[in-house]
Amino acid sequence: MGIENILSVAPDLVDEVARLKSIEECKILKEKIFMNQLTKAEQEVFALAIDGHSVSEIQGIPHKEEFTIKNQKRSILKKLNTPSMTEAVQQFQNLHQEPSQKLIRTS
Repeated sequence: MGIENILSVAPDLVDEVARLKSIEECKILKEKIFMNQLTKAEQEVFALAIDGHSVSEIQGIPHKEEFTIKNQKRSILKKLNTPSMTEAVQQFQNLHQEPSQKLIRTS
């Protein structure tokens, strides 16, 4: 590819990089909005669930009472309006699968 060809597509590449950056920023924003529904303690429990830890593994965390973890889990499920932690994690993961083009103007 000659320098002329590279220079001719450079503006398109710059535009595409800017578009992709906007999409990534939207994903991060959606993730923050999702997590801000939860308290800091609930976010910690939920982050462990996202990382693939089962509820029983989460309950084994030092310095956290089983009762506290159960209450936080119950609160997470209520706030996210979902019957199970597995479905709550799926909701979170779906944030990254939803088309961000709805939020970003594309040409």
